[in-house]
Amino acid sequence: MGTYPLSPAMAAFVARTESFASDDSSFAGLRRGYDEMCRAFTPPRPAGLEVEDFRLGAVPVRAYRPPAASPSCVVYLHGGGWVVGGLDSHDFICCELAMALGAMVVAVDYRLAPEHPFPAGFDDCLSVWRALRSGSFGFDRERMLVAGDSAGGNLAAALCLALRDAGETMPKAQVLIYPGLGGGEHLPSRSECADAPLLSSSDVDCYHALYLRGTPQPNAWAMPLLADDFSGLPPAWIAVAQFDPLRDDGVRYAERLVADGGEATLYYGEGLVHGCLRARHQAAEVDRLYENLLGFMADKM
Repeated sequence: MGTYPLSPAMAAFVARTESFASDDSSFAGLRRGYDEMCRAFTPPRPAGLEVEDFRLGAVPVRAYRPPAASPSCVVYLHGGGWVVGGLDSHDFICCELAMALGAMVVAVDYRLAPEHPFPAGFDDCLSVWRALRSGSFGFDRERMLVAGDSAGGNLAAALCLALRDAGETMPKAQVLIYPGLGGGEHLPSRSECADAPLLSSSDVDCYHALYLRGTPQPNAWAMPLLADDFSGLPPAWIAVAQFDPLRDDGVRYAERLVADGGEATLYYGEGLVHGCLRARHQAAEVDRLYENLLGFMADKM
């Protein structure tokens, strides 16, 4: 076992999260357990926030409209290893983004693996993006950002690559929070954080296998670090957690963007673990992450 010197507050968050572990290892059981854990960390919705569920094409989405919304829009793609999570699991951060930024937030309930492996979830995110750009939703189409955590960070980066490759208008910025971008086994964080709290390297391998099932040769839209060219992509803000096997995925992506002439801000979250967004107002190091995240997004709107 590695040693991970967590603050008392972060250690308490990890212990509380782990207390929801289920004995039911079926996918239905995993999803129930994850949703129950997420509910325990979800505060009441802020007063004055309008929340509406609807569909864009075949894809369920949830829109958050704060009072006196600005013309900006954030498309949010949730984490969960492409296997768990949905609109409710990340309601907490969508509410926060909408209220703190005064912007409309649209969360995407993309299809999950292994029932729907790549490219199903990616296709859903792309189709929602295109529907939002072509429809009339009361925001400025030139002031759209994409954000996501973990698997959602993968999907956000893949969305930007796909739009660039198609010659379509891209987000004003991409915000990736402890993203899994397909970095290889050789990355130092894979061994240094092999048994890290809340996400191990074997968990990463398992999620990859489920998402890529039936994909003999993954491409950059599945795993963005496989791209040959990182030029012409939107400015990126990338947060990594110190104690996370995926840490170096985000580090490497930032390096590649800058090397190809792009703009990338890397936030190295000291003392953070994967999944720590839910520790808002519980750990000072997580609150610092949010301050930096919100500051970047406000500047790009």
